[in-house]
Amino acid sequence: YGPRPDAEEDETAARAARLIAEAYENGTAAPYMGIRMKCMEAAVRDRGIRTLDVFLTGLMAAGGLPDGLVLTLPKVTYAEQVTAFARLLEAFEKTHGLDSGRLGFEIQIETSQSILAADGTASVARMIQAAEGRATGLHYGTFDYSACLGVSAAYQASDHPAADHAKAIMQVAAAGTGVRVSDGSTNVLPVGPTAKVHDAWRLHYGLTRRALARAYYQGWDMHPGHLPTRYAAVFAFYREGFEQAAGRLTRYANRTGGDVMDEPATAKALSGYLLRGLDCGALDIGEVARLTGLTRADLEGYAAPRRGDLTASAK
Repeated sequence: YGPRPDAEEDETAARAARLIAEAYENGTAAPYMGIRMKCMEAAVRDRGIRTLDVFLTGLMAAGGLPDGLVLTLPKVTYAEQVTAFARLLEAFEKTHGLDSGRLGFEIQIETSQSILAADGTASVARMIQAAEGRATGLHYGTFDYSACLGVSAAYQASDHPAADHAKAIMQVAAAGTGVRVSDGSTNVLPVGPTAKVHDAWRLHYGLTRRALARAYYQGWDMHPGHLPTRYAAVFAFYREGFEQAAGRLTRYANRTGGDVMDEPATAKALSGYLLRGLDCGALDIGEVARLTGLTRADLEGYAAPRRGDLTASAK
């Protein structure tokens, strides 16, 4: 979006609120919709706060905050910025009589400081804690982050070793917190001659499949032309592994043998895989039930075992 006159950004923020409210009212809204305002760095902090206020106030005036509202805080460099943003949201809730904790937000990871602090600790883990329960996701920013590390433009991609390092730390920091980790985007767009479009699709499909194999189950895209390959990669990932996962979980549930000896931790992973396939639409509950004999409640039970159930010992 870049720097704009205040009057223009005010109008854009207000228009964004109107468009989102209209989408929810007429049934055309995506499951999640929202904005990414400017960050909490000193140079743009006031503008980011003002945009957030205009946007949220506009939604309140249009009938209230939608359930799928998403706010994204970009270019975070230290945990205190996350705390400040959480305080802003808390103040908005109090002013408008909303339940405490109603507003959550995603943290966009675009700086080296957001991964490792000067003392070598994982600052992204501190950021999740600093959000005080409001953090919903960590988003990797491919180009800002790699540029921050001095990666040449030709090599700025989500499969660069620097990207893998950052996302691995994000993944460990978010594990068990309920905070989602999202892979970054590619700037190679599927536009132009047919051969160029196919090359871009092939690249995007491969990057998406790579991310899924590394347990980055979400990603973000820059262009509508990426949606076909996003869907193709996600659906293929779950369709191709469906029968094997269902078979292994069935044998585990029935305590029958097989060529792989699974344990509770693996059952958790298998059921989580099937649940994600159901949630994205690649699988349907009827076919899962036919192959496994399990209900969704059964799958959720395996995916979230009781404390202690994941400890196995040989006797």
